[in-house]
Amino acid sequence: MVDWNLAVATATRLVRPGPEVSRDEARAVVSELRGHAEASERHVRDFTAMASPDGAPDLGGTPVLVVDRPGWIKANVAGFREILKPLFEKMQSRREGIPGGSVINAVGGKVTGVEVGMLLSFLSSRVLGQYETFAPATHDMPAGPADATAGTPRQGRLLLVAPNIVHVERELDVDPHDFRLWVCLHEETHRTQFSAVPWLRDHIEGEIQSFLGETEMDPATLLERFREAVQSIATGGSGSKDPDSEDEPEGARSVLDIVQTPAQREILSRVTAVMSLLEGHADYVMDGVGPEVVPTVAEIREKFQRRRQTGASRLDVALRKLLGLDAKLRQYKDGERFVRAVVDEVGMAGFNRVWTSPNTLPTRQEIGRPQDWVARVHSK
Repeated sequence: MVDWNLAVATATRLVRPGPEVSRDEARAVVSELRGHAEASERHVRDFTAMASPDGAPDLGGTPVLVVDRPGWIKANVAGFREILKPLFEKMQSRREGIPGGSVINAVGGKVTGVEVGMLLSFLSSRVLGQYETFAPATHDMPAGPADATAGTPRQGRLLLVAPNIVHVERELDVDPHDFRLWVCLHEETHRTQFSAVPWLRDHIEGEIQSFLGETEMDPATLLERFREAVQSIATGGSGSKDPDSEDEPEGARSVLDIVQTPAQREILSRVTAVMSLLEGHADYVMDGVGPEVVPTVAEIREKFQRRRQTGASRLDVALRKLLGLDAKLRQYKDGERFVRAVVDEVGMAGFNRVWTSPNTLPTRQEIGRPQDWVARVHSK
């Protein structure tokens, strides 16, 4: 269904080079990021009061991999192959009964491979780091500027994209050592979330598989919906959004929004709430820990927020809207506001009840109305 090798080849061929650094400087950046990631574990654990289920101080020792842009591309292709495997197997079995299905697979896989490669190329220069939740059980990880790992177990990995971090710290003209630690605090919070809450990974993966399982297999229907999406984007963009509504105006909806079935929209609403919680919690922790360990955190936050809002080119804005990436930017803001409001009302221990079970996760409506979550969870 997707020629993954072609996707990697396309992305690495199109990816823009990172900032110019000497070999010694690259090694120093990698070493510092590793050190900051290790130090961030203790800072985050102390601030959040989150620990592994058995109470042990070590939350799992998740590997930290410092990569370059091609390394990030290869790592994410491995993750995509893992999480999409059930869907592609289902589609493959359906196509095998269609005359000429093997030809359709060959041609379609090449086309999709190029498209995926172009998307990954666009994203690879923008991601500072990520917690790779759905890494496969074993696969060879690509080498970064001075790093390599192979055959690590499926426990998640922390990825830090060194050239992108250096690029942004230079662009913002901030203290590079403070900025690197600030980024590590955010990503380490994600590692802590999944290490301290063992059911979280399976819950999210289950939601994703339910979403994929609802995918309509009729190509004519998918084509019709895709055309609807394209027409919406071509003619939209002028709709106004009701501030009390959670739905985007039709013109602002992405291709991914419009090709969904009603059941998928319900699932996506739950996933959006969880992702808003995770991203907002990471931002809240990053800024909460920051004043003690990152002297210039106020300057970094102000400049970084301004970059998020105004730093994108017109092409970036169009691609973000097309791909639905604007929603991720809203997740940071809405989720952080939810976490702050809950902690202010019931304290960190009261907030941490959110990690009790899937039933205590906030709904999408509660992300916007944190007092409703407090009333529902703390009334029990």
